[in-house]
Amino acid sequence: MSVSPGTLPAVKRRRKNPKWSVPQLVLIFVVLLISLTCVVPFLNVIALSLSSKSAILGGAVSFWPVEFNTKAYEVLFNDPSMRRSLWLTVEITLIYTAIAMVLTVLMAYPLTKRRLRGRKFFNFMALFTMYFSGGTIPIYINIMELGLLDTKWALILPGALSTYNMIIMKSFFASIPESLEEAATIDGANDFQILVRIYLPLSLASLATLTLFYAVGKWNSFQDAQYYITDRNLYPLQLKLYNAIKRIDSADVVSMDEGATAVANQVSESLQPATIIFATLPILVVYPFVQRYFVSGVTIGAVKG
Repeated sequence: MSVSPGTLPAVKRRRKNPKWSVPQLVLIFVVLLISLTCVVPFLNVIALSLSSKSAILGGAVSFWPVEFNTKAYEVLFNDPSMRRSLWLTVEITLIYTAIAMVLTVLMAYPLTKRRLRGRKFFNFMALFTMYFSGGTIPIYINIMELGLLDTKWALILPGALSTYNMIIMKSFFASIPESLEEAATIDGANDFQILVRIYLPLSLASLATLTLFYAVGKWNSFQDAQYYITDRNLYPLQLKLYNAIKRIDSADVVSMDEGATAVANQVSESLQPATIIFATLPILVVYPFVQRYFVSGVTIGAVKG
């Protein structure tokens, strides 16, 4: 069947000028509205952190800095306690995420095997801890008896395994075709080799997503530090930010020498938003490198036939 030349321009016009339906337009509007509710407050915080104290007190700052200055950031970067908290938080987040991912994989993988004896019991025990907890006081006593108070391990070991994330990982492992494992078993591979050479390479999307969940959760946490840490040198960044916002102790915002006191007084109103940006920026820098894995269909085409 041949197509007359006269019909080609019409086809091209239809491709170049797609018609938007009403549901599509409504969906676009809703997505834009939700995006604005996320972006606008962040823009306001950035503007506040780069504005003068008088402009902030006068309510003149909206989404653009007024009387632009970077003194608040200079105070933060020149504060040794803030830099120490930043590197401590990075260290805790990296160690915690690595341990959590190892525990998650090592628990999720066996629970997908029907040959595992007591599989239902282990599944029940995992789900039980998801819905019921011993409470804050018993957990604190447990941490104290283990000698973890005022150590960074008190911020790493408790809660190193998330049952919710483990269930996600377990569901992903269960979706991988069993024929791949059977073929590897015939070739003489053991369970560890099957996990490392088959399951993990096919689970990059899930691994990246859960890694981000663990990292962001630990980076943003501060309540565990409130309970278990009294040494100011072990304060993570988010706890210092919390104290700055709540104005619990002005010394928790910055620890400065006498020469910097006058500068801090000039930018006291912009210190809080600057600290928020200071604490948020690292995780925003990491996110784009992981985001591309979220929608990856890594198992498509793994089995032919």
